[in-house]
Amino acid sequence: MRLWERDIELRSAEQAVDRLCREFAAGGTKIGELLVFSGPPGMGKTSVLEQVRRIAGQRKDSTVLFARGGERQKKEPFRVLRQLLLPVLGGLSEEERSEVFGNWYNIVAPAVGLAPPSDEIERIDPQGIRDGLDFVITQLAPRRAPLVVAVDDLHWADMESLTWLHAFAARARELPVLLAFAYRHEFEDEARPLAAQIERMAVRRHELMPLNPVSVAELVHTEFADADDAFCRQVWAVTAGAPFDTVALLREIREQSLEPVEENSPRLRDLAAAARGQGRDYWLDKLGPTTIRFAWAAALLGTDIKEELASAICAQGPAQAADSVRELRRHRVLTSQPNGRLEFVHPLIGTSIYQSMSPSTRTAMHGIAATVIENTGGSLIAASRHLLETHPGEGDDAIVRKLRRAAAENLAIGAPEAARRCLERALNEPPDEDDRAEVLYELGCAALLTDPEATANQLRLALAIEGGLSSDLRVDAVFRLSEVIAHGGDLNGAAALCRDEAEHTPEGLGKLRLTVAHLLYTTLQRDEEDGPARSRQLAELATQVDPDSEAARPVHALRAWDLTLQGAPAPETLREAELALADGRLPRSLGWTNTTWNFELPALLGLCYAYHDELARAEKLFSSAILEFEIAGWSGAHRGFAYFLMGFARLRRGFLPEAEDFLRRGLRIADRMGGGLPLQWNLVGALIDTLLARGRDEEAWEVAEQYRFTPPYHQTALLLPDVATIYGKLLISRGEYDMAVEVLAETGLRLDRRGWRSTVHAPWAGHLAVAMAHRDVPSARKNGDEAISRARLSGSPSAIGTSLRLAASVWEGPRAVELLSEAVAWLGRSPASYEHAHALVDLGAALVQVGRSVDAAELLYQGMELAQHCGADGLVVRARNVLARSGLQPNRVLLPAKEALNPQERAVAELAVLQVPPQRIAEQLGVPVSLVKQRLAAVHRKLGTGPEGLAAALGLPTTGPGQAD
Repeated sequence: MRLWERDIELRSAEQAVDRLCREFAAGGTKIGELLVFSGPPGMGKTSVLEQVRRIAGQRKDSTVLFARGGERQKKEPFRVLRQLLLPVLGGLSEEERSEVFGNWYNIVAPAVGLAPPSDEIERIDPQGIRDGLDFVITQLAPRRAPLVVAVDDLHWADMESLTWLHAFAARARELPVLLAFAYRHEFEDEARPLAAQIERMAVRRHELMPLNPVSVAELVHTEFADADDAFCRQVWAVTAGAPFDTVALLREIREQSLEPVEENSPRLRDLAAAARGQGRDYWLDKLGPTTIRFAWAAALLGTDIKEELASAICAQGPAQAADSVRELRRHRVLTSQPNGRLEFVHPLIGTSIYQSMSPSTRTAMHGIAATVIENTGGSLIAASRHLLETHPGEGDDAIVRKLRRAAAENLAIGAPEAARRCLERALNEPPDEDDRAEVLYELGCAALLTDPEATANQLRLALAIEGGLSSDLRVDAVFRLSEVIAHGGDLNGAAALCRDEAEHTPEGLGKLRLTVAHLLYTTLQRDEEDGPARSRQLAELATQVDPDSEAARPVHALRAWDLTLQGAPAPETLREAELALADGRLPRSLGWTNTTWNFELPALLGLCYAYHDELARAEKLFSSAILEFEIAGWSGAHRGFAYFLMGFARLRRGFLPEAEDFLRRGLRIADRMGGGLPLQWNLVGALIDTLLARGRDEEAWEVAEQYRFTPPYHQTALLLPDVATIYGKLLISRGEYDMAVEVLAETGLRLDRRGWRSTVHAPWAGHLAVAMAHRDVPSARKNGDEAISRARLSGSPSAIGTSLRLAASVWEGPRAVELLSEAVAWLGRSPASYEHAHALVDLGAALVQVGRSVDAAELLYQGMELAQHCGADGLVVRARNVLARSGLQPNRVLLPAKEALNPQERAVAELAVLQVPPQRIAEQLGVPVSLVKQRLAAVHRKLGTGPEGLAAALGLPTTGPGQAD
């Protein structure tokens, strides 16, 4: 079939397909491209896209995926993506499916219609669906490359599909994929901005223009060889050169048996108007009353029409329906697809027939369609879009129930907006008064991950209906509302809400749930009236709670965190933390995606371990958070918070580049959600702390300025770690000591009022000593001693070592050496490698000052090597400078690998060659296991080998496991 005046567009399409196939054959992978055709209705976009599919389909080994948006099906979530992906994903082998989906099967498969929703996932974040789709298409594309993805009528794509296609279009060039989209640019709805942005991304974009008079004349002559030139000019004039209107008009001329001569030109305008308007009378006259009812049923269904479904909607038997289909094919209204389904010859025809129905007929047939779809085994999601088109006001309980079930199905596949539409329509029905509060509750929960403000409004309405919710649902509604309020930054409001509701809730799990939430939000507030009283209440609750109760573990988790903040002895705190676990593992009641309790509780439990040098356990918890949020499709604030936690753990361990990477990933999520939320402040504070540790002070300040990281910070939320302390450190790095003293002293007073003396959460006293030394040395030393005293009470090696290091900075001579020597000893027993490196360099510098350069050299070299391992570039430079000023080599003289080991490392290495386990090495050498592991890591790093090559690197004979004794 010839396409008039579309040679440029088809040549561009052919070039794009040729380039994709050629570069893929040459081994290219990042060769994707975006091809967009746009224009007003009737310009031939569908025909052009059909040619693109034909061109691509003729290429050897290419895969062509196709979908079409439907005007009637815009409210059916993921419909376009299902058309695109279900055929190819459904054809994967079991092995391929496992590779393509990875951990995303339970998230993506239900959305694309490949599997029912998983019972293991309570709710899915739409961003999680999009992230999962990114993973799936990234895995699929190379396996089915070269891949051509064609979408017609993009402007009618459902928003769930369009949102992902918009995001995918931006990165399509990274894959062997050609995206070919066609859409109308003359439409106004929520899809327009996304469609316009997609067009701007395209390297090849073509706006289809009307045909010129010459082309229209040639088109007329293909139908009527003897048509007058004046007649042809008038055809062009009345159709404005639109291909669809021109063809429709020519069909009318033939059906009217109108002679194509100039004398008949005046009649063309009326015929064109009839062909374009095609109202009820036009179609009734053309098709007849029986056939038009089948056409109406088909128009209700939109695209990909099942003949038997349309016949059931219009109440036609098989024979009568077959006659209707034949008539509609003859009049070029419907056409058959290779899969046996029906389609309108052109979307404009479907629109015209749909609009030809009277409002009452249309509403009635939508109601019938909903019933037929459900009765024939169709999904409630498919049926619900028809229910949405019916008139509310009859109070039909059956419709309300169906809409609520459809909303639940939409939520299960990650389509909260579709669920919201169903529940809003259910409210308008309206539901029975006894059910109204429950529908409002469900509506509020539907938007929990996407629209917190709407959630809060709907839950408040539900709670305002006296007696509308059962006791359990009321507790859950209050709990959900408190989460929204708290995550929005109003922890005072969230705590008060839970406290007030708990006072009127009967004894039982619900009351405990609200009480724990109240205590949690009060703990997380930046300040509180009586912190010690809250701690006593929590301690009492921990002793009274039934150990077999579901609430016991959350209570113990919160109690462990409270002890951590108090700076209580580590054994006591860690015993409480163990009570929150089940055989050393996170119990289901404290699962990251468990919605019964706050997800902050396992986070605080992990931080408790991190603050007490149990970093392996903390990292295990935090990595499980990332995995669980990924599996559940929670890609918003939850995953951002998980990245913060893992970044903080890496910062504590001294793996600074990894810490920075996790924190920046989390910050990108937080930025996407909007500024000013506690999550963003947490991430910014930890990122600044990391940059300071890496020696990038100016960059840290730039981040602070970008996010306005200055007092008063976040007014209500406790930030982890304390951002005021981090801001004080930032001021010290810039030499603004007086302001740092003011900030840190205020922080100390605020935390002391609450009874919080942890030197890990807020090491304000040590840094206050550093800042104060520039104006009041005695007071600075007093603060340093106070920090050491508090750290010794907790007993955590990293806390003690860091406090000693900071306190030493306000001393000189032998006292500084004494403090730093002890700091190095403590930090060597901890996993805090950056702090250990810092103490080594500080001790080396202090030894140089007292004239012990020879003793200092080895410490400076060790500190520099460890700082390099940590990514602490600023500390490396400082160590080099101290070495250079002391007349020592800034770089260690290269020795044979085995001679680079110090005596302590050599002793550990020789026992490791004998395959003595770390626990026994520690016992033999009288040192902690953590120090053995640290020295082994240094051995492997210096020798450049793993355990299997250790004996050869040391020049020792190998030995088997049985020879160690």
